[in-house]
Amino acid sequence: MCHIQDESSFIDPNIKSNKEVFEDDYEDGCYIDYGDFHAKMYNQVRTFATGATRDQDNEKIDFEGFLSPIVLEEFGKYMLKHQTQTNGELRPSDNWQKGMPRDVYMKSAWRHFHDLWMEHRGYESREGVKDALNGLLFNIMGYMYELLKEERKNNESK
Repeated sequence: MCHIQDESSFIDPNIKSNKEVFEDDYEDGCYIDYGDFHAKMYNQVRTFATGATRDQDNEKIDFEGFLSPIVLEEFGKYMLKHQTQTNGELRPSDNWQKGMPRDVYMKSAWRHFHDLWMEHRGYESREGVKDALNGLLFNIMGYMYELLKEERKNNESK
């Protein structure tokens, strides 16, 4: 069983500090991150040199870090190139969000994966490595979009 310390434990000589993580001395193997516990319990905010304040961001999605602007730009170029359909008509950029069966995305993803695999093994593919990667990215996002739509619909009906 873990022994939860109160705020005064930050000065308790029995608590050994290892940066932000503390181990209690009760020999029960419990580790408690007091920094995170304290921030949550006391609504700790960050204060900047300018005096500006913000809440903690350690549990917020870091889009800037998780995504790459150069990859997104290349994907945008790919999507723009494929916005013109074979019949010459221009489809809206969000046309795919109207919905397609997941098996359509799966079959297309396999074709693009095959092209990527060919390029990876040193063979020429139908479209080249960048188009193969962008095609995979599109199909993965489309598949995920359909999956999330279905999940949300199911959650709303509960």
